[in-house]
Amino acid sequence: MARLSTSLAILIGVLSSIIYLVDRNLDSFYIFKTDHLHDLAKRGIAAHGNDTRAIVDYITTELHEMYPKHVNMKQEWFFNNHGGAMGSMFIIHASITEYLIIYGSAVGTDGHSGRHTADDYFHILTGEEWAYKAGEYTPEIYPAGSVHHLERGTVKQYKIPEHCFALEYARGWIPPMMFFGFGDSLTSTLDFPTMWTTTAVTAREMVGNLLVGKF
Repeated sequence: MARLSTSLAILIGVLSSIIYLVDRNLDSFYIFKTDHLHDLAKRGIAAHGNDTRAIVDYITTELHEMYPKHVNMKQEWFFNNHGGAMGSMFIIHASITEYLIIYGSAVGTDGHSGRHTADDYFHILTGEEWAYKAGEYTPEIYPAGSVHHLERGTVKQYKIPEHCFALEYARGWIPPMMFFGFGDSLTSTLDFPTMWTTTAVTAREMVGNLLVGKF
């Protein structure tokens, strides 16, 4: 028993050290640039106005040209319930340290942002998002062309008052975020087919990126 405890302590110590070192160097694993994504979103809006489908196609086409090994062009839409909110999404990229999706709702929603292990950048393409931190009396309002940066480890309430679609980019530790993404499916909606689709597509993209050297 003592030997097992010692082995576990050593294993935990080694893993903790590895995670600490990797966490301090996460920037070296990122392939997407936040300023380029914001510029790309604004160019898509300038070119196509309120035509969300055309904006999305504009964005995914350029991203695929730049990162052909890392961008999924299938547009496999599925619902996602999280923190009391509901929207639909498709995955452009998913790896251990980054994800890039199109997310939104055509009818509005609101809920808890989650407290995540990654920075989240919500680039508004059409519509509007509202958010606020506990203790504030007025909302933060994000119209088309703006970006809502939810810093790692922070939390807000957010709302899509009518409709909104966004290019959402997260960088940091992505796998732990999935617990938040699955919470409502396991405890409320019990929509297991959608949960299976989410898991299968995410796993396929993460493994595919690992196989070409993208952590």
